[in-house]
Amino acid sequence: MEKTATMTTELALLLALSTLWGASYTFIKIGVETIPPVTLVAARTFIAGALLLAIIRWLGLKLPRERKAWTCFLFQACLNSVLPFTLIAWAERTTDAGLAAILNSTTPIFAFLITALITRHEALTGRKLFGVSSGLIGTALIIGVGALGSIGQALTAQLAIVTATICYAGAAVFGRNFRGLDPMMPAAGSLISGAAILIPVSVIVDHPWTLQPSLHSLLALLALSVFSTALAFVIYFRLVQTLGSVGATAQAYLRVPIGVAIGVVSLGETLSSTAVLGLACVMAGVIAMTLPARTRIRQAV
Repeated sequence: MEKTATMTTELALLLALSTLWGASYTFIKIGVETIPPVTLVAARTFIAGALLLAIIRWLGLKLPRERKAWTCFLFQACLNSVLPFTLIAWAERTTDAGLAAILNSTTPIFAFLITALITRHEALTGRKLFGVSSGLIGTALIIGVGALGSIGQALTAQLAIVTATICYAGAAVFGRNFRGLDPMMPAAGSLISGAAILIPVSVIVDHPWTLQPSLHSLLALLALSVFSTALAFVIYFRLVQTLGSVGATAQAYLRVPIGVAIGVVSLGETLSSTAVLGLACVMAGVIAMTLPARTRIRQAV
């Protein structure tokens, strides 16, 4: 009974994380309308990191001070926020939020490839190989065919999102190094490290004091920072500890319909038939790969 209750809690958190990150694509789309991508991401990481730091201090806790811990936080920041956040924000100036959610859903595929080829703690099975093949075919359908009728900018933006997805996969695998830490510690540490990198870049590139963002963009930035970053990161690092690196990325296939639905309802976006076919292949791929892992986790909890 206790094991069932524990798994129910983890799956509820997985759904919550999917919703928070599914909504982030729409928040980003609205934010970059009047806020440059680098400045948007710098503000996102700073606000979220400062919020988590305030909560940590309010709880009477302290961030680790060891150099090794902050080196890990910095590396995690590059994989989990600095590079992917910036790439996605830049790409969404020309790419729909729903399409970004679909392309970003391939995280479990790349997480599995990294664990299978590098860490090698999971065996290659027929089902997983099917999942990899289906997911990559789906990604090719979404990018390749969809880009044929577009200028090069569309293809570049879509490839940027896929690159961000690979970063997220690497972050999920590297996140295992924080096992045993309160999830707020790597969340806050990585976000603070990310802000330390991005704020100087924003000052040099965008001169943020000269910007005139709209109220909608500012509200989207606030929601993105508080809910889709600060809260989401705490949940994410907990799930990496409880479900493992591949299991934690299982929220990707839940995130797709949520992200697409929010984009359609809020922004009036539509999907082409090719994108829908690619979505079907991607979801089949990630389901095929994550279900076995979740079954083992369920038995082990």
